[in-house]
Amino acid sequence: MRILSPLKKILFFLILFILTSHLSAQTQNLTVTQDAKFEQLLNEKRKLNPNLTYNDRYRIQIFNGISETAKKTFSEFKQEYNTVDGTIVFNTPNYKVWVGNFRTRMEAEHYLVEIKNNYKNVFLIKPSK
Repeated sequence: MRILSPLKKILFFLILFILTSHLSAQTQNLTVTQDAKFEQLLNEKRKLNPNLTYNDRYRIQIFNGISETAKKTFSEFKQEYNTVDGTIVFNTPNYKVWVGNFRTRMEAEHYLVEIKNNYKNVFLIKPSK
């Protein structure tokens, strides 16, 4: 291996510095356009996958059992209480219907009293992550 003299080293680093000082990153802006249906699909995915919506809020479980009955129970609930969010969750081997998204336990218990007459075996839950 050949060792460069001090003058050649300085010249080499000077040329290297000059060449690299003119480098710059791209300065263009990127605009992304997406179909309006994409947001709809994303919202549907969030409804189907409850793991994305877990948080520190309370929910009410109104059903636990087989898929067909869970779907029927959920649709009946949505017809009667159309302003309340709900979802069907699969925990092997059962499907669960969870409704509501309450910030406080008191708010959830108040709503639980309202729907307790229409559904048997309802109880309050706080989903964990």
